[in-house]
Amino acid sequence: MMPSSATPAPLLSAHRLAFSRNDEPVFGPLDFSIGRGETVLVEGDNGSGKTTLLRVLAGMLPPSAGEIRFEGAPATRDVCDGRLLWLGHRSGMNESLSARENLEFLAGLYGVHADVDAEAAMQRVGIAGWIDEPLRALSAGQKKRVALARLLLLPGDLWLLDEPYANLDRHGIELVNALVTGHCAGDGAALVTSHGAVRFADPCARHIHLEA
Repeated sequence: MMPSSATPAPLLSAHRLAFSRNDEPVFGPLDFSIGRGETVLVEGDNGSGKTTLLRVLAGMLPPSAGEIRFEGAPATRDVCDGRLLWLGHRSGMNESLSARENLEFLAGLYGVHADVDAEAAMQRVGIAGWIDEPLRALSAGQKKRVALARLLLLPGDLWLLDEPYANLDRHGIELVNALVTGHCAGDGAALVTSHGAVRFADPCARHIHLEA
């Protein structure tokens, strides 16, 4: 009888993960995992630590306790570089450069998905006509769409999305849901924060609720 193959490690897992600021607990300890094809919603009121959790997972803040693993290995910068994509309240791009220049610079650092370039990504998010305008000339909603184009362009496995619906109209909200669904259907995964006012379209998405 052939031995069964081992269950693959989740894309990301956290064990007893906690973060404190000035000796005051912000969240944790938390235990959770997210596998390929999954969407996990992180919900909670203001001050409950949703953004802080994503920043810790992205490596922007060191945890106060616990561990993070990526596909079974400690989530070091070398292991995660280019495989975790962050979308926050700011675009994280150079406001003096155009969307095309920003996206092509990032593509040079991390590579791109097959058959995707800056123009195709901007077309997908609905603002291809603004690709050569400096980011500082765009509205908050347009900047958010450029940030979404970055997610489409770069070959990250896990999307960490902090309030991705902010500054978007109904069509933008539907776009975010469609992009997340497509990414997860393509063997990716997404961790999404929300105050609960806008719910992700997938009723099967798992939830993590943080208390303030």
